[in-house]
Amino acid sequence: MAAHASSRHHPLANAYIGEVHVEGAASGPLQGLTAVVKDCFAVAGTHCSNGSPAWLATHPAAERHAAAVQALLDAGVTILGKNVMDEMAYSLSGGDTGGSVRVPAAHCGIYGLRPTHGRISLEGAVPLAPSFDTAGLFARDPAVLRRAGSMLLNPASRRPAVLKRLLVATDAFDLAEEATSRALYDVLAARIGQVTELLSKPEEVDVASSTGGLTTAWFEAFRVHQAFEVWRQHGEWVTAHRPSFGPGVKERFEAAAGITQQQFDAAAQQRAAVRQRVAEVVGQDGVLLLPTAPGPAPLRGLSGQELDKFRTRLISLTCIAGLSGFPQVNIPLPTADGLPVGLGLLGPPGSDEDLLQLTEQLAALLMTS
Repeated sequence: MAAHASSRHHPLANAYIGEVHVEGAASGPLQGLTAVVKDCFAVAGTHCSNGSPAWLATHPAAERHAAAVQALLDAGVTILGKNVMDEMAYSLSGGDTGGSVRVPAAHCGIYGLRPTHGRISLEGAVPLAPSFDTAGLFARDPAVLRRAGSMLLNPASRRPAVLKRLLVATDAFDLAEEATSRALYDVLAARIGQVTELLSKPEEVDVASSTGGLTTAWFEAFRVHQAFEVWRQHGEWVTAHRPSFGPGVKERFEAAAGITQQQFDAAAQQRAAVRQRVAEVVGQDGVLLLPTAPGPAPLRGLSGQELDKFRTRLISLTCIAGLSGFPQVNIPLPTADGLPVGLGLLGPPGSDEDLLQLTEQLAALLMTS
């Protein structure tokens, strides 16, 4: 989902699937804001395509709004449309299972939140891999992101944190393109005194080497665990309707169908080790800095081999939050050539509100020219 202040006739209307206009409450803490909804969230009276013509043809219109959509409407947000999405959400492009909020946010130069797993209701959303699925948010400024988050995050699962330790994930930065790492480090270095005053002196940490490494054990655990859940969730429907998936998605479903219980059990064991390791690193007061993505959005026309290399590095970064279930925010920053890249902030589970407040504070420092 994306929240923003705009007129009804938004210039990005061609990103919408169709005409959907639902007025929000006449008053509320988010009155005057507008939003678009990923087309896997139910909007009453409309069909969810879930990015698939076959899904659209085999599922009825929604009788009620998804819980997150209803919460935004109750807070005064007006829904302007449902946006285009990848087939079955089985890629990276809102919900955030593998990076579908954080990565587009980084590539489009906006803010994004993947919340702690389970903190925003997914009632009325089409699942993909339930133990990874989250309902995320985009916004053009951090204040709107924080305000919208406060309306959607379940207060009962909040774990307040005083975020003071600044941690730099060196193995994550090793996966970024040189220009991206340099851009992120340069922005931080230019404001290091103020950043240190707000948090602490930066401490470099190697997050994953002791548990197999980001591009090997962590990537593979995410790939296998997610695929097993995806097939368990949708395998029966895929087998019955035999949809004509596009390139990439087709191969992922074929691979998912072949994941064995033994492979899943090994991935689940690795995932438990990952959660423990991330908890050890972050503790109750740490903020882990990492590149949201390896670099700017890849150029059109790249070969499949080059895209696969990019995707491996990308998933190796996004799976840190995905496997652990910890919250992560994207702060947009420009590279030297002006293309947007993202700085990720990952905090302890349940600290989403504090992470959003910190994001607002850091953005004020880092975005000052």
